[in-house]
Amino acid sequence: MSHIVTVQDAVTAFADFMEPTAAELDAIELEMPVILADIDVLDAYIVTLDRTPTELDARRIRRARRRALAARVALLNRTTAASLPGGAA
Repeated sequence: MSHIVTVQDAVTAFADFMEPTAAELDAIELEMPVILADIDVLDAYIVTLDRTPTELDARRIRRARRRALAARVALLNRTTAASLPGGAA
């Protein structure tokens, strides 16, 4: 008879002490507009996977990419402004 033995790492991988910290959750919250904008870009590309993109599809992709870029710039400006001493560059 063979015994089934669990692997300790697999059992404790999702233990209570492995939860994200408050700082990690704050960082995710700060980056959420970028994450959502990237999801919009992917959605725009997914729509065109099974067909030839129309002009409307191309516009949707361009708009989604612009929103993603704007979200990244806004995040960069927020993090840069927060890290500069004195408040202004």
